[in-house]
Amino acid sequence: MQKQPIVVFGTGEIAELADFYFTHDSHYEVAAFTVDAAFLKQHEFRGRPVVAFEDVAERFSPASFDCFVAVSYAKINAVRTEKVAAARTKGYRLASYLSSRATVFPGFDLRENCFILEDNTIQPFATVGANVTLWSGNHIGHHSTIEDDVFIASHVVVSGGVRVGQGSFVGVNVTIRDHVTIGKKCVLGAGALVLEDQPDFSVVAPRGSERSPVPSNRLRNL
Repeated sequence: MQKQPIVVFGTGEIAELADFYFTHDSHYEVAAFTVDAAFLKQHEFRGRPVVAFEDVAERFSPASFDCFVAVSYAKINAVRTEKVAAARTKGYRLASYLSSRATVFPGFDLRENCFILEDNTIQPFATVGANVTLWSGNHIGHHSTIEDDVFIASHVVVSGGVRVGQGSFVGVNVTIRDHVTIGKKCVLGAGALVLEDQPDFSVVAPRGSERSPVPSNRLRNL
């Protein structure tokens, strides 16, 4: 089966991971990488050409190539969102990756520029918007809605009937109680336990564990 060629925006760690996942677990084939001309520091990455985004459509026509924007949650997902819009303006179809090791059910709609990694469970009647990253090992509960441009880190529990607003970032090991609504552009820090609705632009940042004043070489029972 012939693979659909794509151009990946980015040359960082997420782009490197995207190349690996698309190459080994999808019907896509990465043909090239692209970045803004101001950030073009190399002309080859992972054995493929790197071209300026301003010129990419001339060398890799949107008629033949799709695009995937491999960008993190920088500026609360605004950078990735802007580049998706720019690729769409150039006429590209936006590719998505859904791991073969993720669990989804009939009726799940994979939207554009999603990056859904292994061990995600997306229950029936849950919806995931466009340009959403679900890192490894998350639970997206039934009847929940993940709006566009969201980034969810690993081992997050989104209970049933939850809404996570556009552009939000959800950190590692966050737990959101059922039927809670998270507003747009919220930041939920690692380990947060969210039991009530959060308005737009909320930051929930629990303190990390404190370091003991006793050094490890003075512990008596270890």
